[in-house]
Amino acid sequence: MTTSPESDQPVSAYALLKRRDYMLFWSTRVASTLGVQIQSVALGWQVYEVARRTMSVAESAFYVGMIGLATFIPVLLLALPAGEAADRHDRKRILQLCYLGEIASVLILLAATVFDFASLPLLLGVAVLFGASRAYMGPAGTALGPMLVPRSLLPRAIAWNSLAWQGGSIIGPALGGALVSVSLGTAYATTCALYLIAVLTVSLIAGNTQPEVQPGSRWALIKEGLGYVWRNKIVFGAISLDLFAVLLGGATALLPVYARDILHVGPEGFGILRAGPAIGATLVAIWLAANPIRTKAGVFMFTGVAIFALATIVFGLSEVFWLSVVALAVLGGADMLSVYVRQTLVQIVTPDQMRGRVAAVSSLFIGASNELGEFRTGVAARFLGAVGAAVTGGVAALLVTGLWAKLFPALRKADRLE
Repeated sequence: MTTSPESDQPVSAYALLKRRDYMLFWSTRVASTLGVQIQSVALGWQVYEVARRTMSVAESAFYVGMIGLATFIPVLLLALPAGEAADRHDRKRILQLCYLGEIASVLILLAATVFDFASLPLLLGVAVLFGASRAYMGPAGTALGPMLVPRSLLPRAIAWNSLAWQGGSIIGPALGGALVSVSLGTAYATTCALYLIAVLTVSLIAGNTQPEVQPGSRWALIKEGLGYVWRNKIVFGAISLDLFAVLLGGATALLPVYARDILHVGPEGFGILRAGPAIGATLVAIWLAANPIRTKAGVFMFTGVAIFALATIVFGLSEVFWLSVVALAVLGGADMLSVYVRQTLVQIVTPDQMRGRVAAVSSLFIGASNELGEFRTGVAARFLGAVGAAVTGGVAALLVTGLWAKLFPALRKADRLE
């Protein structure tokens, strides 16, 4: 076992267990991730179900994609102010308010389901509220984690954070599918309970969560954060690669279509498909938590994105349930590899007083890749069909990988993650 001269703390996979505040933070991530995943499964299924009452498969798929757009709009508008807030105000308090916002959104869904007044405008409106909470939660959560561990443990903490997210992403969709098969109301009530747990655990963090406030106006601080990201080509290249690869290649928005009308596996199979990417991602995250990448970081990142694109193509073409699940698992594992490298690179090189603003830019890019990517997929499915949308997206993501390897040689040649 080695020690860090900076902190004199053992650098091992178990050192984080001795950090009470970090473990509370980690527990918060687990509970909130489970809630987000169950809510996403239930909302996607409900939107598709409501739309199919009066619309075709292609039109209904478009509305499922609209969930992504509705969630992304507030992220687009609020991400940069949220990053400035995370560098100026108590990060724990911001997370508490975000979880209360998520509780409000799921209570609306629960009431609409129980009293049978759910409609597409209402469901998409709730997605906007949910997106507003996530706009502030991303920068605050990303910036809070590094405050709770010494720098020597940061790579392992990032892997553990990813493990919390991916573990919840495995259990959440599968549990969500099972709960939806019972009733949508049961799924939403469970989500509400998980958000309450998240509020409680984050409230128990006792350490200092107030960042060192930087001088200057709000807009000056936002401009400073944007300038830092633009000048640091490794940071900019890493987050923009993730943006375009997932924006073009993401196919998870099509899972309700594949589950119901292509693979014919119903809500239970839908939950398994949703869990597929997280299964692969969790296996990779467990390995990374015990064996952090030390060298050839850029090579690992580009390899992960390329495999992600190829697995997306296989999934798009598959008409066999087990092959689709395997392709999704490979896709998730490859994405986990690239995400781990990106997050570690960005957080290690970014000073604490700027982490909120840099995380806000990263959250904006991630939001564009995930939520706006769902919208892109829904539009593509409207004109190309679900299979055409998935396959062309995978091909486009593969082309982007090659282009970024040429445009950002510093990222491609990035070596040590220490």
